[in-house]
Amino acid sequence: MTARTSGVLPAGLAEAIRGTAEDIAAVLRTAAGPEGEPRRPGEAGGGSRSEAGGGSPGEGRAAGETAPGGAGPGGAGHGGGLPVPRSTWTVGEAAAHLAQANALMAELAAGHERPYGDGTPGSLAEANERALAGFAERAPGPLAEMITAQAAAFLDAVEERDPDEPLATPLGGMTPAVLGSYLLTHMLGHGYDLARALRRPHMVDAHRVELSMPFMIQVMPRVTDPDAVAGLTAAFAVRLRGGSGFGVTITDGLVRVAPEPPARPDCRILTEPVTFLLLALGRIDPWPAIARGRALGWGRKPWLAPRFPALFRAP
Repeated sequence: MTARTSGVLPAGLAEAIRGTAEDIAAVLRTAAGPEGEPRRPGEAGGGSRSEAGGGSPGEGRAAGETAPGGAGPGGAGHGGGLPVPRSTWTVGEAAAHLAQANALMAELAAGHERPYGDGTPGSLAEANERALAGFAERAPGPLAEMITAQAAAFLDAVEERDPDEPLATPLGGMTPAVLGSYLLTHMLGHGYDLARALRRPHMVDAHRVELSMPFMIQVMPRVTDPDAVAGLTAAFAVRLRGGSGFGVTITDGLVRVAPEPPARPDCRILTEPVTFLLLALGRIDPWPAIARGRALGWGRKPWLAPRFPALFRAP
């Protein structure tokens, strides 16, 4: 893969994109046992990557829960038929989506416009299902190679862009750096899902979460849940433990996001970085994170903290 870009992406982003794609591919290669046989319950091994202060959110499976076999439509003969937690997709479908999405991102980085829904979470979900229906591959091994190859194609293409050049994406115009942050965020979310499904260590860490923040901050107003913010007026100051912060101001349902927290927030939120991303992407629930001290809320209206993740719908 490309060693690094020539000043187009922020320091460390190219390496994070490449490393995340390779980590996902490594997880997928564990989906099949010897000679392509599906893994039996428990064979995939491993919990999740640990964090400072304890085990990682979503570690392993619930006590007594076992991984189902990998046979079935689209997954016969390999682990592609395993279900993905909190999803209607199987491992093969999630991996196929990642391969397709990485290819789409590479085309966007090359300056090509590719219609894909209207930017709302619902339309993106529909576009994902249509794309999957026209793409037959579900075997984890070949999909692992596609995911890394298309991440490399993205890095090659983005090198040719002007750092200030706006690129058309399904979620609006983005600079190459924000598009790279988008690609990383998308891979981290689905990579986490695949790691949980296959009971392998996930690849989400504080450094990669920090690199996802430019995309997260830009896209938040676009993915607001209109019903959740209707009639709400509140100001939030959000900070990642040991990292960056940002502000969200909601005025009667109108959402504004700024790179700096507001001067007088109604609610201050401090969260461990991995927990922040998993909450933002809907991979974990707020109350267990709060109970474990991974997310804290205080201020004039501390009760708004558990409500904050539900104000947005992950695309």
